[in-house]
Amino acid sequence: MQRFTNLFRFLPLLFLLATACKEPFEATKVKPVDTIAFGSCNRQDLPQVIWPAINQNNPDVWIWLGDNIYGDSENMDVLKQKYDMVLQEPGYQELRSKANIVGTWDDHDYGLNDGGKEFKMREQSQQLFWDFIGEPANSPRRNQQGVYSSHTYGPEGKQVKVILLDSRYHRDSLARINKVYQTNYTGDVLGEEQWKWLENELRNSKAQVNIIGNGIQVLPEEQVFEKWANFPASRQRLLNLIVATKAPGVILLSGDRHIAEISKTELPGMSYPLYEITSSGMTHVYSGNNAEPNKYRVGELVNQLNFGELRFNWNDKVQVEMLVRGKNNEVFLRESVVY
Repeated sequence: MQRFTNLFRFLPLLFLLATACKEPFEATKVKPVDTIAFGSCNRQDLPQVIWPAINQNNPDVWIWLGDNIYGDSENMDVLKQKYDMVLQEPGYQELRSKANIVGTWDDHDYGLNDGGKEFKMREQSQQLFWDFIGEPANSPRRNQQGVYSSHTYGPEGKQVKVILLDSRYHRDSLARINKVYQTNYTGDVLGEEQWKWLENELRNSKAQVNIIGNGIQVLPEEQVFEKWANFPASRQRLLNLIVATKAPGVILLSGDRHIAEISKTELPGMSYPLYEITSSGMTHVYSGNNAEPNKYRVGELVNQLNFGELRFNWNDKVQVEMLVRGKNNEVFLRESVVY
């Protein structure tokens, strides 16, 4: 009888222990992504005034879209020092403490202005980039050629996949005459290994929204700066691949331009419009550049400090709100699409 009395005495404690064990399990349930923020062109020696607005939005994910520092050097000590300046920035430290950090690079953090596969320090620079992003030392990505990666967030049925391309490591040469970039009609941007990887990521994606990010603009054709349109064969191959794989909810992200804009096109064989959000100018913009042709642009061209944001409303279908915000968290651009 005494044994049963002791057992009843400990029942409340056993209940508390069982409850305590259950709570962490419940807390680890995967939640749908609410907000993804992104940006580019972050010069480490200029005032870092955009971070409070970014943090105010509490993004689940932050995506670097290139020129994350202005390294422009073959000296890896110089690049590391500049990366460290960003890592020590209090606003970025706050973001790292609460958001998943992913990204890719463009030319200035790659190490060579307007550079492609001719950059002789690309292997060493790649390791510094992975250090900055926080890629584990034993990650297979550290052994690949290029900083492309994919990341899936959210539970089944409410997933977002972020596919980040490297448009520098394998890119063919691009000539400049009188400061004007020439067209490399047969040139490649990604390299065959990365093309195969991208096709696999799109064909096998189970996500409801598939985001493809890289450093330079994909849709705009008329601007005279670096863009996928300088490599028309590669640009068409990318657009054809998006259509052929039938991946749902593809949205393009890009940086580089020191402006922000949203572009939109309709591709034959695609059941929804293809949007591209360019967000560029976290620390500096081209203030005089407010009238540039872009037949795909919807809304205005923004030449103020900015970052981008995607907000997701999950119901039977997913509504994605695309925004460009300023340093005071004001909204410059807003578009919405349902998939």
